[in-house]
Amino acid sequence: MYDCLLRYRVELSHTDRKMLPVISVYQSVLPQVFFGGARCQHPCILSCFVVHTMDHDDRNPSLESFMSDPSNRRFLILGLILSVIVIAAVSFTFPRSTPAEPSGSDPGAAAIDKPAASISATPAPLIVTRNTPTIMTEDDRPSRLKTMTSSWGTNWNKHSVRYEEILAGGPPRDGIPSIDEPKFITPDQAAEWLADNEPVIALEINGDARAYPLQILIWHEIVNDTVGDVPVIVTFCPLCNSAITFDRRVQGQLFEFGTSGLLRNSDLVMYDRTTETLWQQFTGEGIVGDLTGEMLTWLPSSIISFADFRAAYPKGIVLSRETGYNRRYGSNPYVGYDNVDQRPFLFDSIPDERLRPMERVVTVSLGDTHVAYPLPVLAEMGVIHDTVNGQNLVVFHVSGTTSALDARTIAAAKDVGATGVFDPEIDGQQLTFSRQGDVFVDEQTGSSWNIVGQAIAGPLAGKQLRPIIHADHFWFSWAAFRPETIIYSP
Repeated sequence: MYDCLLRYRVELSHTDRKMLPVISVYQSVLPQVFFGGARCQHPCILSCFVVHTMDHDDRNPSLESFMSDPSNRRFLILGLILSVIVIAAVSFTFPRSTPAEPSGSDPGAAAIDKPAASISATPAPLIVTRNTPTIMTEDDRPSRLKTMTSSWGTNWNKHSVRYEEILAGGPPRDGIPSIDEPKFITPDQAAEWLADNEPVIALEINGDARAYPLQILIWHEIVNDTVGDVPVIVTFCPLCNSAITFDRRVQGQLFEFGTSGLLRNSDLVMYDRTTETLWQQFTGEGIVGDLTGEMLTWLPSSIISFADFRAAYPKGIVLSRETGYNRRYGSNPYVGYDNVDQRPFLFDSIPDERLRPMERVVTVSLGDTHVAYPLPVLAEMGVIHDTVNGQNLVVFHVSGTTSALDARTIAAAKDVGATGVFDPEIDGQQLTFSRQGDVFVDEQTGSSWNIVGQAIAGPLAGKQLRPIIHADHFWFSWAAFRPETIIYSP
């Protein structure tokens, strides 16, 4: 429900902002009183009021007209009173579960020919190792979860996580609509509304390079697409700052994915529309349903600036704002969420205190070794050379990319930069890099490289470093899924 309330703060007009104190009371005071400061897990009347007043359709409703009616104002006050009563009653009736142990449209949006690669094809990436989970075979869903999922076709007798860990995020299933028929435009067309410093998810497969602006993904979270003849799912969970791309084929079968309306460790829980299995976005693992234990194949992608994408992939294409939905693209509905002192939403586990919960980290998993590189450390160093589970790697950072979760207008947000992780070996030669301005230069040949691992000048121009799958997350979320993580220290 906090996800829902936070998402709709952006829908309030200037006049409507007089309602923000009411919502803030609900977000902050009530959980403090009834749950000792923890985020409330139980649905309540005010949540339903907000959802139904400003629902996830193509309208842009305003509270101003609603509040002009005295009867509606009385209804809101009554709802607040009843909320207190319900929360108090539910908190005593259903004790909190014990936290898990650490274990508008665009011109020219018509079809565009698939671009040719301008640099040698990207080498096969180093992939994430798969683990075998323990499968449980009892449908022991809590009553609240059973009620909200009663019409689903999911096989609830097969799961690898405890149902107490799965919470309602606010919007219903598909209430945050995935983009299933994406349209693309040229970078020049996108530049009419997409600023150079705005973050995009950059994905290149078989010479087909595409950019998925976070100003769009923040409202949809999932894009079902086909890139370089590979069916993919491009995902973004704003609550964890997790941008991850997967191949959407499992056991030779093609799947389409949507948002389930559920969260686990504050992370997006997806579902496939064939078996209705639930999938954890953070890990790519099937966690409930017939495909429990199956893993989606990770694909290398990264969050970089639109300017860096245009420079690296001049024939690349950009996801269009012509999505079929009316959203305030370019605006951030999670204003201030990535403040390092902000508390995570709908996160009921014990946070790992080695870093502040909302600190950004660059993460790598190789075999059974997980490493987090704190962004402040990386930003200062520019380049980090490391060895993880026997694999040499290099981590790049360059400035010029804004946060999607800071200011109300994404283009005006703080600069958090972009990252890339690569195998530093080219043609049998290990390279050592340093950051020089907005490029990276290797000591061995003096060649210059960009943030996506392309050699853009010097003797090695045209070469491509092999990407190592990585992601930029908030620390709390990564540590919840990978508690055994090693934190890099220079």
